[in-house]
Amino acid sequence: MRDLSPRPSDLEPIELASRDEIANVQLDRLKWSLRHAYDRVPLYRKKLEAAGVHPDDLRSLDDLAKFPFTTKQDLRDNYPFGMFAVPREEVVRIHASSGTTGRPTVVGYTTKDVDTWADVVARSIRASGGRSGDIVHVAYGYGLFTGGLGAHYGAEKMGCTVVPVSGGMTERQVRLIQDFGPDIIMVTPSYMLAILDEFRSAHVDPRQTSLKVGIFGAEPWSDGMRQQIEDAFDMHAVDIYGLSEVIGPGVANECVETKDGLHVWEDHFYPEIVDPTTGAVLPDGQRGELVFTSLTKEAMPVIRYRTRDLTRLLPGTARTMRRMEKVTGRSDDMIILRGVNVFPTQIEEQVLTCDGLSPHYQIELTRNGPTDVMAVHVEAEPDHAGEADRAAAAALLAQRIKGTVGVSVQVVVEDPGAVERSMGKAKRVVDRRPAR
Repeated sequence: MRDLSPRPSDLEPIELASRDEIANVQLDRLKWSLRHAYDRVPLYRKKLEAAGVHPDDLRSLDDLAKFPFTTKQDLRDNYPFGMFAVPREEVVRIHASSGTTGRPTVVGYTTKDVDTWADVVARSIRASGGRSGDIVHVAYGYGLFTGGLGAHYGAEKMGCTVVPVSGGMTERQVRLIQDFGPDIIMVTPSYMLAILDEFRSAHVDPRQTSLKVGIFGAEPWSDGMRQQIEDAFDMHAVDIYGLSEVIGPGVANECVETKDGLHVWEDHFYPEIVDPTTGAVLPDGQRGELVFTSLTKEAMPVIRYRTRDLTRLLPGTARTMRRMEKVTGRSDDMIILRGVNVFPTQIEEQVLTCDGLSPHYQIELTRNGPTDVMAVHVEAEPDHAGEADRAAAAALLAQRIKGTVGVSVQVVVEDPGAVERSMGKAKRVVDRRPAR
C-alpha cells in the first residue's frame, strides 16, 4: 500500500495545536453552546433548571459534569422539531433516523451547520489519506440517513470529484469502480464485503483496482475485518465515526499514518466517557459510554448526548486531539448470554480467524426452556463447501468463541451466499427469543 501520510503543512493549525490551546477554544465554545441551548430550546431550560444548574455555572471544562444528559428518548419526545434552537425557516436541511424502534429522531442544520459538517468530513477524508482532485465513490445511502450526503458534501469541500452511487446494485458498483477509477470509497464495512463478493463473482482481481483508501463507518467493525479488506483490495481501510444526533459522519476519524484509534475533532465536539450505569465521568483510558456535547451547532445543539457507544479516550498521536478507541459495541446492542456480556464484534473477530469461512455472519438468539441459545450462522468459502470441511470449520469456530468470549454457541456453516447481505448497515443479530 502507498504511503498517504499528509504533510504537516496540509493540516489545519488546530489539528496540531497544544492541549491548552484546544481547551481554551473548547471552553469558549462550550459556554456559547450551553447558553444557546438554554435560551432557545425549552427542553434544555427545563432540564437545567430541574438539575439546579445554569449556563453561567460553567467556569471550567470539568464543570460540564454538573449538567444533565440528553438521551435519544428526549429527541423522540420532542418530535419533530422541538429540539431546534432556531426558527424552522432557518433550517436548510432535515435528516432523520429510520424510526424502526419507535418515533424517528429528527435533526436539523442551518447553512452554517452544513458548512461545519462539510469541513469536518473534509478533515476526515484528508486524515484518511485523501487529497484534492481524488475521485470519491460514495456508496453510503442517500436520503434521510446522514451517511451519503455527509460524505458527499465533505468530499466536495476537499475539492474531490464525487461519484454519488449510493447503496445497492452491487454489480453496478463494481463496474463503476472499474470504469471511473476512484481513489477512495466511502461505505459501510459490511457492504464492502458484498462488493468484494461481486468482484470475485465477476472474476476481477480487486487488488488491481485504482482504490487507495476505504473510509468505513456507520457500524462497529473489527481490526480483523480491516486486515481482510486491506489484503483483498491492497488499500488502506480507515474508520470514520459519527451519528446523526451529533452531526452525522465526521465526528472523529482515524489517521492513515497510524490507524491507532479515531481522533475526535474536539474543536467542534466535546467528548466524555461515563459509567453506563451511574453516569459518573470516567478518566481518560477507562472504557465506558461515549457522551458528546456540540460546540458549534446552531440548529440543534446537543448537551451531553448519551451515544450508547462503548469505547475509551486516549491521548492524541498523529494529531493533538484525543483519540477514541474503535467502538467495541453499543450498550443497547450487548447480548447477555447466560450471564456473559457478548458483542457481535467479538464473534466477528473469531469468524475471521477461521480458514474456509467467509466474513459474512449473523447471530440468532433463541430460547430452549429457561436457557438462552446463540447460533452463529456463517458461510463456507466456495472451495471449502464439502461436508468434512464444514464440520471442521464449525468445530473450530465454536472452540475459539468458547475460548475467547467464554460462551458455548451453536455454529451453522451455510452454503456460500446464504447469509443475508447488507446494502447498508448490517443486521448482525436476530433475536427470536419470546418476551419473558
